[in-house]
Amino acid sequence: MNLLAQVNDFNPLLSSEVVVAQNIAFTILAAIMLVSAVRLVTTRNVVHAALYLVLVLAGAAGIFILLGAEFVGVTQIMVYIGAIVVLFLFGIMLTRGALGTEEEGNKEPRLMASLVAGLLVVVMGGALIDTFGDAELLRSAPSTTADISDSIFSQYIVPFEATSVLLLAALIGAIVVARKD
Repeated sequence: MNLLAQVNDFNPLLSSEVVVAQNIAFTILAAIMLVSAVRLVTTRNVVHAALYLVLVLAGAAGIFILLGAEFVGVTQIMVYIGAIVVLFLFGIMLTRGALGTEEEGNKEPRLMASLVAGLLVVVMGGALIDTFGDAELLRSAPSTTADISDSIFSQYIVPFEATSVLLLAALIGAIVVARKD
């Protein structure tokens, strides 16, 4: 019997405090992610959108860490924040396009996008409630790093390599667009 189980047997209130702390941390992370995600799609400045994306991805990494999947959380930080967002920023800087500061005169695309987004939320929410409405969430033992790496480099090797080729193509495309003729 480990020390934490002995402490929980001695003081049952202690385990509920840990759950409450995790719930509070999750609520804070979820609120930051929701606000950042809304700002990500509503901001007119592309650089600001990339920075809001950093907040959303950092929140996802924090939730992975709360769930006990530290390897996935750190990988989220290193791969997505450390590589993908930097790739986005390089693409923005190399293309020298407009940063989105000009005013938009036509409001019809926004109305249609809002309607489609609302419809998508309703359909996805209904499908999730219908599928998982009364399901219990069982917390299993966390996977080890060796288990995760074995699955990535055996079962999921094709999507892993396809993603790396796609990122390389995006980087080459940004260089070609930015190149002076």
